[in-house]
Amino acid sequence: MDVKNKVVMITGASSGIGAATARAASRAGARLVLAARREERIADLADELGRSVAVRCDVTDQAEVGSLVDAALGAFGRIDVLVNNAGQGLQAGIEQISLDDFRAVLELNLVAPLAVMQAVLPAMRRQRAGSIVNVSSGTTFADVPGTGGYVASKIALERLSAIARNELDGTGIVVSTIIPFATSTEFLSSIRAGRADAEAMTAGAAFDSPEQVAEAILRLIESGEPRADLVPAAYGGTR
Repeated sequence: MDVKNKVVMITGASSGIGAATARAASRAGARLVLAARREERIADLADELGRSVAVRCDVTDQAEVGSLVDAALGAFGRIDVLVNNAGQGLQAGIEQISLDDFRAVLELNLVAPLAVMQAVLPAMRRQRAGSIVNVSSGTTFADVPGTGGYVASKIALERLSAIARNELDGTGIVVSTIIPFATSTEFLSSIRAGRADAEAMTAGAAFDSPEQVAEAILRLIESGEPRADLVPAAYGGTR
């Protein structure tokens, strides 16, 4: 799908990959629906980009997700693309994972993307066209100690995406997964638990820029392929 003049909804749009994707899509001519909890940031981004609406939304709150979709349809009358980007990390060994932290990460990284997909699909079905990109993580390519809780949420999202793609075959709606590698964002500073361990694990890593991931997301929307990754071949990826 060419995003020119299309309506692109991005969750987690206040920084990092989400904000970079918004800027890239805007340059490509898209109209934007920017969703995040940090209202001031997305309002500023909407002002910067134009042809955009900013909607404060906690994607773990189903009522707020419904309001997000209503706002998008009210502003533009349609939703062509959803980029499910909102997420959070968790670093802890299996014996140390707080169950409350695990539930919260599953809620944000897995349940919320499903809720947003369910919310946009009626509009996409009416249009008989749509693209959904769910953002996973390169950590799913390895069994690194301490990443179990986070990886579990992202692996589940990948399988959910693949099955949704098959279920929607023939409807004109395409579901894809993007798998970034280490990316220079606020991810480590906002990790739910185990920040010091995560920072130590990634020390010395070569980080991609959010803009590199954003361009990969736009290419995936355009191609409609099932998945794409930015994981180096040395780690099992295609890069």
